[in-house]
Amino acid sequence: MLKQPDEISVLICDDSALMRNLIGKIVDETEGLKVVGKAENGQVLLDMIPTTSPDVILLDIEMPVMNGIEFLKKRKELNIDVPVVILSSITTEGAAVTIQCLELGASDFITKPGGSVTLKIADVTKDIIEFIASYGGAYALIKGKNVPVSEFFTHQIKLKEAERFVLKKKSEEAAKLVAITKSDALPASLWAAPKKKETIVITPLREPGKIELIAIGISTGGPNALREVFKDIDPNLKQPILVVQHMPAGFTAEFAASLNNLCPLPVSEAKDGEPILGGHVYIAPGGYHMLVEKRVFGNFIKLSQENQQNGHRPSVDVLFNSVAKIYQNKALGVIMTGMGKDGAAQLAEMRKQGAWTLGQDQESSIVYGMPRVALELGGVQKQVSLKDMAREISTLAKENLPE
Repeated sequence: MLKQPDEISVLICDDSALMRNLIGKIVDETEGLKVVGKAENGQVLLDMIPTTSPDVILLDIEMPVMNGIEFLKKRKELNIDVPVVILSSITTEGAAVTIQCLELGASDFITKPGGSVTLKIADVTKDIIEFIASYGGAYALIKGKNVPVSEFFTHQIKLKEAERFVLKKKSEEAAKLVAITKSDALPASLWAAPKKKETIVITPLREPGKIELIAIGISTGGPNALREVFKDIDPNLKQPILVVQHMPAGFTAEFAASLNNLCPLPVSEAKDGEPILGGHVYIAPGGYHMLVEKRVFGNFIKLSQENQQNGHRPSVDVLFNSVAKIYQNKALGVIMTGMGKDGAAQLAEMRKQGAWTLGQDQESSIVYGMPRVALELGGVQKQVSLKDMAREISTLAKENLPE
């Protein structure tokens, strides 16, 4: 008889009983996940951690007694290492506080559609499952638990999205109520992850040249990974760095400002039509694709609201595609932690054109999705751990600096 894998345990903290119940329902109706407790404020949450042993915490920010910020400060003080995913409202003020939460050690955030207390929370079911599976799964593995692989949860997300799509055609109200329950999903013990694919071998059209631009694509696990990279990047790095981090509109300006506070290079949210300057880091704005546009007097940032690609806007593939066309072998492409495959195909295209390419390794990735697919497609020249990524980028950039 096959051994049933362990469940990823989730602790929910929100001052609204309605939100606790709605989020709890999403978690409990997902095979492989389990709610182990619900708290109405940060103090109750602190008291519950020792007895519930969660693998991940979903944390609201605005609460009485002890709010989310106060909890994160206490968590740091007490050396609690359980990953925390913030439940944030979509406001300018909410964005600033959310980024402050990341600075205090939160792993990532999910925006609540429709405000702090909302019946539309089902609209972010995909994000809730993905982030719990990613951050909670990684922590559970460290604790020695035998939890399902990330592809198992991706499969369930697709089931839920397909069912919601069908019902949305019939009625908005019906779509809100739909739930693919555990009985609809294949038990984790019977799940077989897709077989590892043979790596495609790419023969570049030209030898790697001098590096004129660095392009980075990243998703789940990205906020903290980028902080790790940019705090240690070479302060004398001469090339521009363009970054696509999957993040909602309204949050990337605050995120860029946060990175600017720790990075020795200037970091800003990219603006349409601005020149691409050396030694500067540009973050793609949420809701916009970021491309490189070649003009007579140099290369410039172009922002676009064309359709999503791979389910994202900004999309890593869109950035990498423009870099492959304009820079060919005179660029460095880097693909890092993230669920799915965004950026993988076009990193392979960059490699084909002769560009230098790096991929984050499996051991240091919160989700080894994007880097894995890029490796399978032949797009990754070298795999690098997160702790070595800043040094690897800086060394390659310095050794291949244009004259």
